[in-house]
Amino acid sequence: MKILILSCNTGGGHNAAGRALKEELDRRGIPNSMQDALRFGREHTSALVSNGYINIASYTPRLFGGIYKLGGFVSRHVRRSPVYYANARYARRLDAYIRQEGYDAVLCPHLFPAEALTWAARKLGGGYRVYAVATDYTCIPFMEETEAEAFFVPHADLIPEYTQRGIAREKLIPTGIPASARFRDHVSREQARRQLSIDPEAKVALLMTGSMGFGDILPLPERLCAAGPDVQVLVLTGSNKELKEKLEERFGGSGRVRAVGFTDQVPLYMAASDVLLSKPGGLSSTEAAVFGIPLVHTDPIPGCETRNAAFFQERGMSLRAQGTEEIANTAVSLMRNGLAGQAMCQAQKQTINPYAARDIIDEVLRRG
Repeated sequence: MKILILSCNTGGGHNAAGRALKEELDRRGIPNSMQDALRFGREHTSALVSNGYINIASYTPRLFGGIYKLGGFVSRHVRRSPVYYANARYARRLDAYIRQEGYDAVLCPHLFPAEALTWAARKLGGGYRVYAVATDYTCIPFMEETEAEAFFVPHADLIPEYTQRGIAREKLIPTGIPASARFRDHVSREQARRQLSIDPEAKVALLMTGSMGFGDILPLPERLCAAGPDVQVLVLTGSNKELKEKLEERFGGSGRVRAVGFTDQVPLYMAASDVLLSKPGGLSSTEAAVFGIPLVHTDPIPGCETRNAAFFQERGMSLRAQGTEEIANTAVSLMRNGLAGQAMCQAQKQTINPYAARDIIDEVLRRG
């Protein structure tokens, strides 16, 4: 069997889910590849769409929330959305590639390729199985107009939401969101702190800015450090070089705030930390829960992230806070209160499936 994973660069979560699936396929020795679906569009389509999406979400979150709400309205009242027809424009080329390369199944951790392959199945006949992999704790707009073989959804509690949107119950499989095994199988806190040269007695807060920004975080490390001399702060700035430079300029001499550029060692930094502060992305929240770390969800980008935060908070898997003062106070409280943190980690363990990637691939192979 040969499997294709199709994602897009609109935020890091979709690609991270795709990589988790690829990791599982590679572990089993199953032929596979992962592609950006938008590269089958016109030249520069992928960069234009991805950059536009990220810029709107980062710099005008209210506009993004308005677009999300509009998408929900259109999704409920229009038979076929503009999103469907936009993705249909490259569907023929994508279909030709899948046939030429001999793929038997396609996994879509993003709506766009699922839309394109729905058009291809209707117009060109298909011939390969297509699976949708949800990466948020809600049924996103337009998901119901895709016609996948099955929909791998984050949790059984979300099934009514999907069926209300018109997706057949028998197609919904509550596997969870796929996260890399590195978040499940990680080193101890002691070992992580030795590797990162962190005081074993410190209280460590980890700030993850995410691929689409975190707002103005500069006041937050200072407020966290004000909670006591034993508090240290790690800030993962990703590809945001400007933010890293600002943090180093402001806190470089203190030794208590460390700015870390792009890294593939996120599980190591989680292992060294007592609390994680992160926007409520579906994938990043799942990775935190799979790891098992007290979690503070900060200001969400309106839309999916709002629903993600609500799902986690309602089940005791995170606390939600807004504004520098409230975020810092909530994080410090979790760092100081070991029992509260343990209860939160236990709720994460009871709710989130750490083997979602395995279970998804098992189901795909079972169907042939």
